[in-house]
Amino acid sequence: MIRTAPLFAALAGLAGAVLHFAGALKSTQAVAALPFDITLLALLALLGLLPLLLLGRAWQLSRALGPPLAACGLLWAWWVLAAAWSPWGEGVADRLPEIVLAGPLMLALGLLIGADPAARRVFAVAVIGLGVFVAASIAWGLATDAVVLGGQVGADPSRVRVQYQVAGLAIACAAGLVALRATAARGWGVLVWLAVLLGLGVGVLLPGGRAALLELVAVVALAPALRWLLQGRVAPAVGWVALVAAGGAMGLGLLLLDPGRAEDLATLERLFRPDGGQDSAREILWGEAWRLGGVMGLGPGGFPPAIGVGQDRGLHPHNHAIEALVEGGAVGLILWLAAFGGAALLALTRLPRVAPDRAALILALTLPVAMTAMVSTDLGNRMVWFALGLALSLGLEARDA
Repeated sequence: MIRTAPLFAALAGLAGAVLHFAGALKSTQAVAALPFDITLLALLALLGLLPLLLLGRAWQLSRALGPPLAACGLLWAWWVLAAAWSPWGEGVADRLPEIVLAGPLMLALGLLIGADPAARRVFAVAVIGLGVFVAASIAWGLATDAVVLGGQVGADPSRVRVQYQVAGLAIACAAGLVALRATAARGWGVLVWLAVLLGLGVGVLLPGGRAALLELVAVVALAPALRWLLQGRVAPAVGWVALVAAGGAMGLGLLLLDPGRAEDLATLERLFRPDGGQDSAREILWGEAWRLGGVMGLGPGGFPPAIGVGQDRGLHPHNHAIEALVEGGAVGLILWLAAFGGAALLALTRLPRVAPDRAALILALTLPVAMTAMVSTDLGNRMVWFALGLALSLGLEARDA
């Protein structure tokens, strides 16, 4: 069992990557045509592998894990209690299991995969492969008119619906990991990884997610810089951030020299449309959520009925913290801050105590998800809970038993 634990960990890392980015994979023609659900398949594989991984490792927990994990437990318990006064019974039945059942499971999966060296290594390699695959598939789908960006599920049965936020998120995470490879490579390897990074940079312009473009630039700049800073190399860190900023500005400027071609790139078209990329609907939703939150909140799924849009789940506040406020009230927001803010604090305090490569890798995998959570998604999104587990994994060490 001890000798084969790395194999179980590697398989768990691969299954974890598929589960984490299943939504992005389902935006590709090849995966959308499969006769089975890859989300369920990856979950079943993980449920079978992780007990073997647990038994084959010795686990050392940092005391700093206590407060954020306790806050998560209180957060889940409060949402169960808040369900008692939610005005939307169907919303409770739909959303509550995602938060209080899937949330703890995904957090645990992220925690263990992020802490185990073999699982973490294979997970990162798989994310790079998935990001490249998603970007190439969307490019091919657009060229052959086989995909549609966003829209209602099943609205066009002849084409595959691209979930552009999740697809862009997968590409951004892959780009951050590729940037780490490029800045650590030697010789021709540098050019190869930089070419892959350039391809991902072009790929993120295709789906239409404005946040994904910003996430890619941020993570490509910051992940290698963090590794250099932890190694005590300040000059390369500052120089890399400046190089990414200059390169991004130059590339964007070259694209905008040809307005017609820029309009064909969905991300740029949405970012530079006449309204300046502002989303007034989101601002209205945020304002209403702040107004309605109160002390106790509206309960799970209570926001859409409260603003008069019936049972439309799509009109959630599009901000993780604000949704915590409107559904759980001031109590819910405090618990959210203790859980997610506590995880961020733990990560910051653990940075000097873990290997620089590990810290930079976790940043590359969590920063894009954190940015997405502030402008989209909801409390039931499994990717956010998985990323929270990855951040907390800096407080957990896996050793050979």
